[in-house]
Order: sequence, then structure tokens, then C-alpha cells
Amino acid sequence: MNLDFNKTGGLIPAIVQNTNTLQVLMLGYMNQEAVDKTLAEGKVTFYSRSKNRLWTKGEESGNFLIVDEVLHDCDNDTLLIKAFPQGPTCHTGSTSCFKEETAKGFLYKLESVIEQRISEKSDKSYTAQLFARGINKVAQKVGEEAVELVIESKDNDIDLFKNEAADLLYHFLILLKTKDLKLEDIEEILQERHK
Repeated sequence: MNLDFNKTGGLIPAIVQNTNTLQVLMLGYMNQEAVDKTLAEGKVTFYSRSKNRLWTKGEESGNFLIVDEVLHDCDNDTLLIKAFPQGPTCHTGSTSCFKEETAKGFLYKLESVIEQRISEKSDKSYTAQLFARGINKVAQKVGEEAVELVIESKDNDIDLFKNEAADLLYHFLILLKTKDLKLEDIEEILQERHK
């Protein structure tokens, strides 16, 4: 990364975004040393203007921001850091320093949880057990959930309908995993169709 620290007096803004939900979590400032430490250690580190030193987010609270991806803008003077928050980001206890609480993008978080449960192969995990039974059983379960959703759509109990829709989405994510695909792969097709 060839960042331009001169334009902004040695510090560049760094926007941190939740990888799964795409929610903006916070804004901080980095000097070259903070960028280097962030990339080397995989935890977001800023230059604290009030303390005049490097500051790793979570060094006191344990609520680290684990780096997923670091991008720079077209002028090389601003960073976008996609991260996995290990707890609330804001010192007030809020998810975001902008007070925004969102469940948008939760399917991506759920997809990560599903992948984790499958990789752990726990006998106590329904997800891992279903995945281990193979694609035929997973596909059958998706079919059952789809039929149940159709049946509930014909009735007037909106809570049952929503629960069946949730069951279908959950099992669909497991089916994607059996095909070694991600939700993002399906999104790309939908975006292409939208053009």
C-alpha cells in the first residue's frame, strides 16, 4: 500500500466496517506505524490523537476489531478496514460509535456460524450433524422447509409463516455449504440479473 500521509499531516482517516453486516463501526486515524502494526498483528490499531501514541482498539476492554480486509481509496489517503468485532465497538457499549444498531447482513454472520459448527464437527450441533449426513439429507430438509413455508403462506398466522421462512433460509445456507458455495455467490447472480 502506497498511502499518502503527507496530504493530511501524517495521519489518515480509517473507517472500520463490520465484515458481516457492513455496518460502519467507527472512525479513527492512523499513521504509518499504526497501519504496519494493524497489518502485522491483525488487530485494528490507531494513532490516538489525545494520548499521542498507538492504541489498539480493545487493548483494555478486550473488544478487539479483527482485521478481515484493508482497502484504500482512489487518492490513497483514506482506509476502509473490514473487521470482525469481538464485542461492542463503542466505549458506550453500542455496536457502533454512530449509535446505529442493525441486523442487516445477519445472514452473513449466520453463514459464518454454520461454517464454524461444521468445521468443529460437534455431536451436539444440529448443523454439523445434518451436514455430516450428506447432500441428499440436506436437500430433503430444504424441500420439507419449502413445503412448510408454502403451507403457512396460505394461512393467516404471520408468526408461523415467519418461522418457516427462517427455517428455510437456515437450511438453504447449509445446502449452499454442501455445494461449497456462499451466499455471496447467489447474490452475484441476482445482481447480474438485475442489470
